[in-house]
Amino acid sequence: MSTRSTVSSVVLASAVAAALASWAIPVTAQQMKMTEEEMKKMGAEMAAQGKEKCYGVALKGQNDCAAGPGTTCQATSTVDYQGNAWKFVDGGTCTTMQLPGDRKGSTEPLTRDVPS
Repeated sequence: MSTRSTVSSVVLASAVAAALASWAIPVTAQQMKMTEEEMKKMGAEMAAQGKEKCYGVALKGQNDCAAGPGTTCQATSTVDYQGNAWKFVDGGTCTTMQLPGDRKGSTEPLTRDVPS
């Protein structure tokens, strides 16, 4: 393989990796700094779409907002199924979701699986 071909392959691989990374975490710095008013508006919009907040169902780093003390907002939960972190789910499905370890979602914050 020529040097030019090797460099082109590396550039292409980097571009693909960057594109995938931007797709996997679609959170901008501005979204991370949402005001309380903006969060309420987002909640109202999601409710209008038939969504509800469900605590304890998000995987690590995949919560929609408010992951308790030590976190700021979206994608800041530090453990899977963190009880004080929530994710929007289809309305009426939160408390019936089957999770590992006999866990269930809750419409209120939970004290389980909260990092110390």
